[in-house]
This record gives sequence, structure tokens and C-alpha cells, in this order.
Amino acid sequence: MIVVSFKSVFAQIDESQTGAWYMYFYNHQFEDSQWGIQGDFQYRDWQGVGDMEQVILRSGLTFTPKDSGVMFTLGYANITSGQFNDSDETFGENRIYQEALIPQKLGSRFYLTHRFRYEQRFVESQDFRTRYRYNLFLNVPINKKELAPKAIFAAFYNELFINGETQIGDNRTVELFDRNRTYLGMGYVLNSTIRFQLGWMNQKTDNWGKSQWQISMHHNFKITSNK
Repeated sequence: MIVVSFKSVFAQIDESQTGAWYMYFYNHQFEDSQWGIQGDFQYRDWQGVGDMEQVILRSGLTFTPKDSGVMFTLGYANITSGQFNDSDETFGENRIYQEALIPQKLGSRFYLTHRFRYEQRFVESQDFRTRYRYNLFLNVPINKKELAPKAIFAAFYNELFINGETQIGDNRTVELFDRNRTYLGMGYVLNSTIRFQLGWMNQKTDNWGKSQWQISMHHNFKITSNK
């Protein structure tokens, strides 16, 4: 077991250096069903390439009640986190989460999505923890009125993280405020199932603040059965 001193790790982070996150998101809906699966695979790097920040593998089972437009998810994530700079030490986390995704459209061009997520976290060398997250997404098509194929769109989100506990074991504490992420980017709708985005995200925690480029692919398609 690797015991990580979080305060010392945070103190060493170069806040002026821009990192990068490379992400793949998927959402598969089973044919003629309210059920599906969704998740994401992410590689995050402190400096772009060569200094691993995190590897995230996350998947969940989804349920969308009829005529609601709301998608509920029960999922699991495995996270491996690395330390900034020269250290090769890592620590692991297993996470269970529940999520509600609520889409909303304002006018003809403003696509809002509210995401509420509750996490149960099993972090290496810490006591059991929970966390609450709220993310507001906004996509605005530029060259079309809808997020249709070949549409270019502006993308924004802001996500707030609140810790459920302040005691994490061995007389260590964290603040109720965990972090906040603010993102600005541009996207392109390749076709009815694939979108790409490139943007800049600033993340602020109680100990440090840092910017990252985000490159992401968003994949949404149905799984058909053989009949």
C-alpha cells in the first residue's frame, strides 16, 4: 500500500503548466429498450504527454423512463492517479456512482444538460468517502440551428464538487469544497453518432489551480439484436 501525502503533492504542482486530457465517451442504447450502457475512458497528463495524472475507466447501466428524456445511471469507475513531475508512484481508487442526466432546450439553439452525480469512493489509504457533483453543460450550434451532422458548435460547462465527509482517516481532513471545473471549447458533429470537441478547462481545488486542454470523442449509437 502506498501512502500519499496529498498536501506535499499539491504543493509541488506547477500551476502555470498546461496539461491535457484525452477522452472517449460512449452511450449505447439497447434496441427497443429503455435500458443501455454509458461510460468513458480517459487519460489525463500533467504536462500533455509523459507525466500521467490519471487513468479513468468508467462504465454504467442506464435507464430512461418513457417520455421523460431523463437518463439514470448506476455505474462503477476504476481510477489510477499519478503524482506530478518525476515520481512514478501511483494510488488507486474504486468508485460506485449514481447519476441523473436531464436535457433541456432553450429557444432554437441553446442545448442545456444538467448532470447530478453521487459517488461512493474507496480511495487507497483513506477511509470511505462520498462526493456530490453538479455539472451544467451548454452547447450552442453556430452554422446550423440544431446539433445536426456537420454542425460546428460552441461548448461550455461548469462542474462543482462537494465532499460528503471531511475526515479521511489517520487524522487527515479535506474541505467540504473539493473542486470546480470551468470549460470552454468548440465541437463538430461528424454524423448522427459521433461528435468531437477541443477545449480548455481550468480546475481549481482547495490546494491548487491548473489548466488543461481537453480532446474528446463522443459516441452515441444503438446496439441492435439479431432477429
